Amino acid sequence: MTTLFVDGWFGPDPGDWQELWALGLPGSARVVQDDWERPERGAWMARLDEAVRQCAEPPVLVAHSLGCVTLAHWVADGARWPVRAALLATPADVETNRKPEIRGFDPIPRVAFPFPTILAASRNDSWMTPDRARSFARDWGARLVDAGEVGHLTVGEGVGRWPAGAELHAELLGDGVSALGPST
Repeated sequence: MTTLFVDGWFGPDPGDWQELWALGLPGSARVVQDDWERPERGAWMARLDEAVRQCAEPPVLVAHSLGCVTLAHWVADGARWPVRAALLATPADVETNRKPEIRGFDPIPRVAFPFPTILAASRNDSWMTPDRARSFARDWGARLVDAGEVGHLTVGEGVGRWPAGAELHAELLGDGVSALGPST
């Protein structure tokens, strides 16, 4: 089963939970963007589309931050390739965090995802309030999970391997067993 990681603004951070998971998941891949610092919605959606298309079977998507918003735009645009499920980790609310570099990602689509989806929201995320996360989860048809006080799930916040997220990933795989092993 392919797990495809959809990173957010500034891309992969050495030692982040996505990198640690990818190292432990044979056959996993990351969507590689051409410009991590100056994201452009159309280009990011095209790279996501290309990565999903290249998967031998419908992947489980694991998106973080602006990657979640990219995925929402991809779904709203028609999501031409099948996806097994998605884990959305601490989406970035680009409608309330009005950074000029990411302005092109708003408004955030409110279209239901056509595959099982879990949205893991943090109680103390500077990029999205719990109330906004609840609203997006409802509109996207996602099950909302309280991830606790994990900030924006970054290395700088000391998240590490994020074992609770690995359990959500296992749930989406459908067998309830984390492919990441007991060290998560």
